Amino acid sequence: MIKSLLLFLLGGLCEIGGGYLFWLWLREGKSPTLGIFGIIILTIYGILPTLQPVSFGRAYAAYGGVFIVLSILWGWIVDGVAPDRYDWLGGWIALLGVLVIMYAPRH
Repeated sequence: MIKSLLLFLLGGLCEIGGGYLFWLWLREGKSPTLGIFGIIILTIYGILPTLQPVSFGRAYAAYGGVFIVLSILWGWIVDGVAPDRYDWLGGWIALLGVLVIMYAPRH
């Protein structure tokens, strides 16, 4: 379970970080080098979910919840936009969904 959660965390950081580098390049006129690094990081993101021990659909459904929480944190830490209580509530609900999808006992 710990390995799986770490893969989700790393995957989320790669997707958000790679996307952010593209944002800086295309929207804010920063160096095209940032776009190249964004491509590399997004490629790593594409590989990481394949290491999850579940089916594609389940891994990506659960990853969506992780992405929501990481996006809230990224916005707060990197962009300086503090989440409000509804952001936190939605994030916790999404994270609960991740735990149910990935780790609920199945027969």
